[in-house]
Amino acid sequence: MPRILIQFAHPTLSKSNVQKILEKYCRNVKGVTFNDLYEYYPDLYIDVKREQKLLLEHDIIIFQHPFYWYSSPPILKQWQDLVLEYNWAYGPEGNKLAGKKIFNAVSCGGGREAYKETGYNRFSISQFLLPFNQTAHLCKMEYLPPFVVHETYTMTPEALDLHGRQYAHVLNALARNEISPEHYRNIEYLNELAAIHAES
Repeated sequence: MPRILIQFAHPTLSKSNVQKILEKYCRNVKGVTFNDLYEYYPDLYIDVKREQKLLLEHDIIIFQHPFYWYSSPPILKQWQDLVLEYNWAYGPEGNKLAGKKIFNAVSCGGGREAYKETGYNRFSISQFLLPFNQTAHLCKMEYLPPFVVHETYTMTPEALDLHGRQYAHVLNALARNEISPEHYRNIEYLNELAAIHAES
């Protein structure tokens, strides 16, 4: 079974109902390792060898984080700068991550309609995440559509729980090898895949 590594980054988790729900559900999925980067590295001093070992031990990597200023909290950039070394993750001899799957699981305050050409933010979530997509490509990894939770500031407890269950559904399906490229090639968010599977 594929093993899943969640690279979690939230500097103030106690204030995030959404991320706490996602964490609760993903920790109950067999084969998932939850790596809280701010908990391990409060001073942003990344243990490169530990992180590289975790990457080698897992098949699917998830960057789970709030959508801060159209990107991620700073520790994820620090992590990429230090861990994805030349001739290890990329470069002529950098094949350590080749073939692994990777995607972002993000939460954001704005609604889905705000993330389009005619919306308030002018671009889609996937467009804002293009640096992650290109990083995956450079490292010969397969980049999947993101899992996205919108309207976090106004969400009801029932809606929060629904997103948590959808997230767990996606993770369980990935861990059981039940999701293939033809399933997500034409969808915008992995949330849609969870909804489709739930109805089938």
